[in-house]
Amino acid sequence: MAVHSSSKLNLILCLSSTLLLLSSSHSQAESQSFQYCEKSANYAVQISNVEILPDPVVRGEPFTFKIKAHTGKPILSGDLIYEISFPGIEEPAIFHHALSEETPLPVAPGHFLLTHTELLPAYTPPGTYNVKLTFKDQSEKRLTCIVFPFTIGAKSSVSAI
Repeated sequence: MAVHSSSKLNLILCLSSTLLLLSSSHSQAESQSFQYCEKSANYAVQISNVEILPDPVVRGEPFTFKIKAHTGKPILSGDLIYEISFPGIEEPAIFHHALSEETPLPVAPGHFLLTHTELLPAYTPPGTYNVKLTFKDQSEKRLTCIVFPFTIGAKSSVSAI
């Protein structure tokens, strides 16, 4: 009887540990903290969530930013400007993308998703980077601006020769 109870307890502990690991790894990949560029600004596009997959990013492999947003008015077109900075490097890397590359157009009022996939070279230094995302409409009006961190892990998908 003691052996049966002991194996039940081991099974419960094993399952509990597995669920805890799965839930913590899921929550880490689920969302990143972000801040609006101007706290008092009344942006036309509100951001509710920033997700980075995988997290941390693996050098030499594609990664994706998924940004959940909301607008009260239709958006016909626009541009997204990503400024990626790293401590110790003065000038950020700047990437321009048409809105049509990251979500179907036109964007109807309500919730929508911006999805951006990028591939970093295997020699990209590991560490924590900051992204400043500015979203402008077809008239160059700033619809939103956020800043969020992302981490590039030390491991690379490319092995040394």
